[in-house]
Amino acid sequence: MYSNIESIIKILESIYSGTKTSLKYKTSFQLLIAAILSAQSTDVRVNIVTKELFGYYPTARDMLKLSVTDLENHIKTVGLYKTKAKHIIDACKILVEQYDGEIPSTREELVKLPGVGRKTANVVLSISKNIPSIAVDTHVFRVSNRLGLACADNVLETEKQLMKNIPKEKWSDAHHWLIWHGRKICKARKPLCNVCPINKYCDYYQKKSGVAV
Repeated sequence: MYSNIESIIKILESIYSGTKTSLKYKTSFQLLIAAILSAQSTDVRVNIVTKELFGYYPTARDMLKLSVTDLENHIKTVGLYKTKAKHIIDACKILVEQYDGEIPSTREELVKLPGVGRKTANVVLSISKNIPSIAVDTHVFRVSNRLGLACADNVLETEKQLMKNIPKEKWSDAHHWLIWHGRKICKARKPLCNVCPINKYCDYYQKKSGVAV
């Protein structure tokens, strides 16, 4: 099992080394907002929305010039936009009042912000704060459980198992490797198992093929 995990990690690193988030941002604040918007939406769609939004309202203080309804109009093409608009305005109020417009540097503080769950907090910590973290989104959950890097039925347990199975210094990078593998090969509906460079180590492929791991 552990030799398979080591092999999987090495292959992922060799293919996807240097990959980063596809969300467009210039500051920690913008990354946080983009990550909130990305739930139930694609990064491509979020980037289209935030290009204009951040152009006019690049900081938490600037964002508070908008009413919730105004913000809804800016982000209405992303999923759950009404809920996200309220959360973002409420989060900006807290950031300005309690953190002078800056982004806090602990998960405990981040998850207290409206609209910020553990996944979004981990994205900000790993990318913007350089704090080793593994953000488990739908791609990471699907790919890691298919490959056998985790065996869990929820995102929190998946995160815990990934933290155990992947060296800490690789946590933040591995998050991106798993996302890009999920986008390019290990797709949700029609995974490209036959061309996957990891298929000989993959639990999902071996079971589907009827071959013992």
